[in-house]
Amino acid sequence: MARYTGPVCRLCRREGMKLFLKGERCFSSKCAVEKRNTPPGQHGAARRPKIVGYGLQLREKQKARRIYGVLERQFRGYFARASRQTGVTGELLLRQLELRLDTVVHRLGFATSRPQARQLVRHGHLQVNGRKVNIPSFQLKVGDVIVVRESSRKLASIASALEFLGHSSLAPWLELDRAQFQGRVLSLPQRADINLPLQEQMIVELYSK
Repeated sequence: MARYTGPVCRLCRREGMKLFLKGERCFSSKCAVEKRNTPPGQHGAARRPKIVGYGLQLREKQKARRIYGVLERQFRGYFARASRQTGVTGELLLRQLELRLDTVVHRLGFATSRPQARQLVRHGHLQVNGRKVNIPSFQLKVGDVIVVRESSRKLASIASALEFLGHSSLAPWLELDRAQFQGRVLSLPQRADINLPLQEQMIVELYSK
């Protein structure tokens, strides 16, 4: 599947906020949003136009897609499944995105960003319930165990990420055993556990038109 391969700092500047797509760099003074929080392009320094109605809904959808690294067709599929389930559609949509393997790998601290977590998964460094899984969109369930393969535990990127995790808290619906490079899904993520600047109801309104 095609995916965005351009400079990710442009995406943060377009949304006017940090989407934390470059790991540790996003927490440093080198962050592009810290330097110049203006839209990319020749006329980006001009005043941001006021966005209302459909524009706000579109920006929320784009923001969610960029945070989770999902393309439009796949994102629509997540929404379609969420809308068929019983419950609050917006929260069910975010739950599916949070239970992606690449997102959980990032949440556990094996990677400092979701793009880095996606790369770890694609290169076969992770196992789920004892089996190698290299599909970033793989949907996890309660009780699933995620382990870094023994041959991959000496990777500098994983060691650096785990050290960096010490500066942040682990999601309450996950469990991490640092010594064994192992994580577990304890429960389904609730909306209060997803600390992201998203207004998912606007996404629901956009797709419900």
